[in-house]
Amino acid sequence: MKKIIDSLFEDKDLSDKDFIVLINNDSHDDYLFQKADTVRQSIYGTGIYIRGLIEFSNYCKNNCYYCGIRSDNKTIERYRLEKKHILDCCSHGYELGFRTFVLQGGEDYFYSEELIKEIIIEIKSRFIDCAISLSMGERSFETYNTWFQAGANRYLLRHETANSEHYKMLHPAKMTYRNRIECLYSLKKIGYQVGSGFMVGSPFQTTEILLEDLRFLQLLQPEMIGIGPFISHHQTPFHKFPNGDYRKCLRLISIIRLMFPYSLIPATTALATINKEGREKGLLAGANVIMPNLSPKRYRKKYQIYDNKICTEEEAAESLSILKKKVETIGYSIVSDIGHAKKKVLENDLAIKGNEIINL
Repeated sequence: MKKIIDSLFEDKDLSDKDFIVLINNDSHDDYLFQKADTVRQSIYGTGIYIRGLIEFSNYCKNNCYYCGIRSDNKTIERYRLEKKHILDCCSHGYELGFRTFVLQGGEDYFYSEELIKEIIIEIKSRFIDCAISLSMGERSFETYNTWFQAGANRYLLRHETANSEHYKMLHPAKMTYRNRIECLYSLKKIGYQVGSGFMVGSPFQTTEILLEDLRFLQLLQPEMIGIGPFISHHQTPFHKFPNGDYRKCLRLISIIRLMFPYSLIPATTALATINKEGREKGLLAGANVIMPNLSPKRYRKKYQIYDNKICTEEEAAESLSILKKKVETIGYSIVSDIGHAKKKVLENDLAIKGNEIINL
């Protein structure tokens, strides 16, 4: 097993057979995590990058079978943040030291192309040294381009699964795998820094499907790769399915770090939900981004995409000092930009096309 891990460390790739063996074998997890951490520190040092998450709407037109804010969930209390409230969240986050804001919501067409454009322009005019990441699902090429021209820098859109048949098992018929993939390539073409990823342990997933996910990421070359364990929600068709394997999720974080050394990989809230030390373990396995919540406190528990999503003070941006201490206990430090990482890449002439480090 060490030979397989060493090969991935050196070559950033494996045969299909070796990938499958590595994904399923936990006998050398510590060695794998150590290798991934070595790669991450060689590029980013001990810096962990923070992004201020603003969950601005839990309305969604889609009816994905795994998601708690799906349109068929009639028990959820819905909310939408007004433009003023979104800007207030950014202002609060800026005071706390955040220099990237992530605007995330369901596919809610109440927020028109023009309204989001106005919000982006206003954020950029008030906070000129900040980056904006959007996570709003599938939109048209024209809409994505409008937002990019307005000043949005990044777009996060998980592909969820790279197997078209598996995609059909997770989504209603009106949602297509083809459209999801076209959206991702549209974002790349426009010039966004793109984030993609998948769930680990989603219903009907096999190791072969996980392999397809890794191969797809090699084709797409996203700048951010977000993975987290599947966690069921009691108001979905998948409420009886078991949650994803926590250790396998960590293993895949490490595998992705070794495959994509320069990628931004978040230690997700889902990891911390499924295991109280999940965030720290994710960082030790190669992740290098955390996204504390900047949403107004009264709405945080309403953005329940899965059951028992943690909304503790440690998740809140206001308690950044607590988070800093927890990160420091495992040997890292929180920073708000990645300029020094870009410099290191340029100095070593190791930037990979489509996966460069951008100072935002």
